[in-house]
Amino acid sequence: MAGATTREFDVADHLNTPEEIAAYLDAVLEEGDDKLLLIALRNVVKSKGFTKVAQGAGLRRETLYQSFSEDGNPRLSTLSGVLGQLGMRLSVTPQAKSA
Repeated sequence: MAGATTREFDVADHLNTPEEIAAYLDAVLEEGDDKLLLIALRNVVKSKGFTKVAQGAGLRRETLYQSFSEDGNPRLSTLSGVLGQLGMRLSVTPQAKSA
């Protein structure tokens, strides 16, 4: 296709509803990889806007960037505040036993 342009896929462009966000984060959590979870959380925050989420969670934007950076390690209070601003909450369920 002559003249066709493409752009890099960005998952943040596709996280529009609380259900999509919850399904995305749940799938990432199943992987059990902390670094992947930080990337996923950063994608979710990006989808809603770092400044907006930071303000709603009572955080500085720089704190949010740092918390969800590649080397980030967000505090539970930061994670809870951000998830609350996104309309999410932490939940605990039993792991499925392997056969």
